[in-house]
Amino acid sequence: MDFDLLVLGDANPDVIVAGAPRAPAWGQREELVEAGKLALGGSGAITACGAARLGLRTAFVGRVGDDAAGRFVLDELVNRGVDVSGCVIDHEAGTALTVVLTDKDGADRAILTATGCLDRLTVADIPPHLRASHVHVASFFLQPGLAAGLPGYLESLDATTSLDTNDDPAGAWKGLDEVLARTTYFLPNDREALAITGADDVEEAARRLRAMGTTPVIKRGGDGALAWTDDGPVRVPARETTVVDTVGAGDSFNAGFLAARSRGLAVRQSLRVAAAAGTLSTRAAGGTAAQPTWEEASS
Repeated sequence: MDFDLLVLGDANPDVIVAGAPRAPAWGQREELVEAGKLALGGSGAITACGAARLGLRTAFVGRVGDDAAGRFVLDELVNRGVDVSGCVIDHEAGTALTVVLTDKDGADRAILTATGCLDRLTVADIPPHLRASHVHVASFFLQPGLAAGLPGYLESLDATTSLDTNDDPAGAWKGLDEVLARTTYFLPNDREALAITGADDVEEAARRLRAMGTTPVIKRGGDGALAWTDDGPVRVPARETTVVDTVGAGDSFNAGFLAARSRGLAVRQSLRVAAAAGTLSTRAAGGTAAQPTWEEASS
């Protein structure tokens, strides 16, 4: 295979505003915040960068506009060792843009996204010459065009696969049955797993997801991570660190898990690497600034 990992999904600039008030003042009032940063965003892009940082030969396919934001996104990906030769430059719609408001203690955030050309990606955009041992799909609910063709596309692959839905802005959490039946690893966080399954607790959610034909790998923040395999639950604790910013931590977790599995590590060991990669990424603002090397994540 040409690549260890092919990531399909979203890429956009993130404007991260730290220390934002819970309810910004309207009426043209100006409020001062702790800090602001322009960073590469999008679950797919952050996962791809994290995987490349961990040593995987990584390609990314997504859509960006023919604009300054799109050029920023592609430059950031290339600078982090990600192949973008399969990306589509959309001349009709602009690049997606996201503003991330993090609260004063950094524990929670609000995300405002203008989708631009993001929802125009389809499986027809994926170059057939890009071959990878593993294919990861990010932000399922933000890309209905891609989602519509995923079952057939995943079925056609000679590769392992994974999916991270991220949030569903519509709050419906539907349309996953056919996709999950064709997905090797499903990588939601605990809130997403509960919403998708309707379960009352994370372990029951994991059981239900396993019954759908996938191996769930559930991110639990400070409670670590939980996977459910044929042998039952596999749990690992979180890794302690001083948190600066949690933006993209789940995407770095994804990268850690996929990199560990690519190297042949067992699920429990892969969860430990994933938890470390996600935690270490919170050391700096933005999703990619503090992503760890393989040596850091596996130590």
